[in-house]
Amino acid sequence: MYLFEDGDASMRDLLGGKGAGVAEMTRAGLPVPPGFTITTQACNAFYENKQKFPHGMWEQVLRALKETERKTGKKFGDPANPLLVSVRSGAKFSMPGMMDTVLNLGLNAQTLKGLAALTKDERFAKDAFRRFMQLFSKIVLGINGDLFEHELDAVKTKAKAKSDADLKPAALDEVIQRYRKLVRTHAKIEFPEDPMEQLRAAIGAVFSSWNNKRATDYRNFNKIPHDLGTAVNVQSMVFGNMGDDSGTGVAFTRDPSTGEHVLYGEYLTNAQGEDVVAGIRTPKPISAMAKDLPKAYAQFVRIAKRLEKHYRDVQDMEFTIERGRLYMLQTRSGKRTAEAAVKVAVDMVGERLITKKEAVLRVEPTQVDQLLHTRLDPKAKVTVLATGLAASPGAAYGRAVFDADRAESQAAKGEKVILVRIETNPDDVHGMIAAQGVLTARGGRTSHAAVVARGMGKPCVAGAESVRVDLAKRQFSAGGATVKEGEYFTIDGSTGRVIAGQVAMIDPEISGELKQLLRWADAFRRMEVWANGDYPHDAVLAREFGAQGIGLCRTEHMFMEQSRLPVVQKMILADTEKERRAELAKLLPFQREDFKGILRAMKGLPVVIRLIDPPLHEFLPSLEDLLVEVSTAKATGQPEKKYARAATMLDAVQRLHEQNPMLGLRGCRLGLMFPEIIEMQVRAIIEASVELRRERVDVHPEIMIPLVGTLEELRRTRQYLEATVGTVLNESRTKVHYKFGTMIELPRAALVAGEIAEDAEFFSFGTNDLTQTTFGYSRDDAEGKFLLKYVEEKILPANPFETIDRNGVGRLMAIAVREGRATRPGMTIGICGEHGGDPESIALCEELGLDYVSCSPYRVPVARLAAAHARLASVERDR
Repeated sequence: MYLFEDGDASMRDLLGGKGAGVAEMTRAGLPVPPGFTITTQACNAFYENKQKFPHGMWEQVLRALKETERKTGKKFGDPANPLLVSVRSGAKFSMPGMMDTVLNLGLNAQTLKGLAALTKDERFAKDAFRRFMQLFSKIVLGINGDLFEHELDAVKTKAKAKSDADLKPAALDEVIQRYRKLVRTHAKIEFPEDPMEQLRAAIGAVFSSWNNKRATDYRNFNKIPHDLGTAVNVQSMVFGNMGDDSGTGVAFTRDPSTGEHVLYGEYLTNAQGEDVVAGIRTPKPISAMAKDLPKAYAQFVRIAKRLEKHYRDVQDMEFTIERGRLYMLQTRSGKRTAEAAVKVAVDMVGERLITKKEAVLRVEPTQVDQLLHTRLDPKAKVTVLATGLAASPGAAYGRAVFDADRAESQAAKGEKVILVRIETNPDDVHGMIAAQGVLTARGGRTSHAAVVARGMGKPCVAGAESVRVDLAKRQFSAGGATVKEGEYFTIDGSTGRVIAGQVAMIDPEISGELKQLLRWADAFRRMEVWANGDYPHDAVLAREFGAQGIGLCRTEHMFMEQSRLPVVQKMILADTEKERRAELAKLLPFQREDFKGILRAMKGLPVVIRLIDPPLHEFLPSLEDLLVEVSTAKATGQPEKKYARAATMLDAVQRLHEQNPMLGLRGCRLGLMFPEIIEMQVRAIIEASVELRRERVDVHPEIMIPLVGTLEELRRTRQYLEATVGTVLNESRTKVHYKFGTMIELPRAALVAGEIAEDAEFFSFGTNDLTQTTFGYSRDDAEGKFLLKYVEEKILPANPFETIDRNGVGRLMAIAVREGRATRPGMTIGICGEHGGDPESIALCEELGLDYVSCSPYRVPVARLAAAHARLASVERDR
């Protein structure tokens, strides 16, 4: 237990972000209502003790409560001068709206009268009590909050009140009585009147909320450990709902969407904090407070500047104004979009608040990934149905769904969906994770929907008040149109527009700030970042994104193009080597031009070209389709010449059919059985290099032989191919610097890497196949059948096809690196495949001493930053 003045900003592990923030503000002499924090250790002890308070904790609560009474001059439960408190969660890492809060705790029939007498405002006191009853009943007693909203709306309709604030004391009495009846009906008890009982139950409920579904889903999505626990902050209440000279709000020291250096936020007069964050009323921009409450606004501006300078980061602040007096309730590092994170980091270096190293570490690689979001094609003609608040940038289209469970189930089937709600609440988080984006009819830029969507990097339009959401009919209407569940529409979270149908999207561009941040990151990283690219346009894009080479060019993708596929199929169907070579001669010019384009685009940089890898049947129609076609033709008595080609193709597919093609005739095995195929490919590579050299283009082709498991496989393949290279170079009388290497994608290859390095000039880890063959998983089958369940139920810590398995695959990689370089010192070793763009996998590659990672062009910026983070972490560990 820590009184606010006993903690500080360094105690986030123990006090949580909120507790550490109020402690630091209290120590700095800012106007903070007194209170105390129950630590995260107490939360973990609560769970260890079968969800009962650990021994001695309650006694410490009572002592801290006495001290809070002394500071406020009020007494908890005293009918004449009652102390009321809020009970709020607060974990080490910000989890906005995921856990529970109870306000106005300590009210009962007696203290209600005392509060009314003290404030000389009967209406205010009764409104505070009905708010407390509603929150306590939902959070502590577990009663559906919609039931209370329904009763409140019924009384408002009866009283002809436009808003909660228009209800008179007599109407609030009716609300309170209706709430008491709800509690009796659904909880089978009378509403608790004992303030101590209320406090004890509320603390337990906040502890319990650490493991509610929405909090667990949020931690899973953001990779926050589940064993941290939440602190509980018990703080004396101040009231923003005491009239027009009172108010409450949430503000950021900079715009969390764009990073612009302006005070950004919202507030409401005559309201409590839940009204702002829950989207119950549409708030005013913080700038309007300068006119409504100028003295409090000027003080708030000064405090905001002071807090940002003190913490050297964007601050997310909650405040209340009670009868003209400002109180600070919270400050924490502000959640922000990827765009804002980059701009703020770069700007703060310019303002000399942080160093370049700190700027690089402030931006997460995943945020750069978010920054590379799609946006609407400006040339597209759109029909705007409504305009709301631009709450989280980016654009998305999808089918309308109206509840979180359906969003999750439809997305699991591969559907793109947009979650539509009147306003979201924390119970919707699993649907938000699944959805492409979020649309709400109510709420502001600091509402639950906006904050959570920004944190996830998903587009969100909030507060679109002209959108009429009908949850019963599962549809919304806007702009004279109705969109029913399952129908497509588009949202633009950067402009707030809601648009009919599907709209064309375009890929994002890298901002000047991001380019600057990545240049700083490049100065800190050791590993190079290469890209996977199969076509010249891939190479051009990769270079624009800062790639330092092509780590994987898959030659078989070039075979799949429609103009070439018939030739490839004829080559496969050929009965003799001579016939195969005739068809391969037709493919040679295509391949040569492909390689020329890629090598030209990457002039001066290495290009790793992998020879054909998949089994030949992948270039033919499916066995099932051919069987149906031929069987149907025969059954219907069609002339044989009409299905002769299909029958020939069927014979070839059946001849090539394998029980397990992933482990069959593919990779170097295919090259050894049909060397003429890879001879053509190598001739195309070297001829392309020769032609470019004659044009004075600096080329560095590296030829990669796939799926090698033994030294002899590599040695024989290389012997075949060196002869082809020698022939081409002798014919052209031109020198080309080239290399032969191999992919390490089989466990045996990793274990005998020292032998394989005798003939391999470089290694590249093919971690997709290495993961499949290490685990014995077929990726396509595993992810569809059981793998995601394995991750969900913690049988595996992560999907090994997304993040490298350190203990198994990582250990094989370590052996290969160590033994390969023992044989060939200084050997270049990298990784290709999408693991090369995963920040956690990149950190492992740094630890193993790899020379480069290679990933898709769009992940190159992510990998550049992740490689810098990995290097800086490695240097820090070595100190």
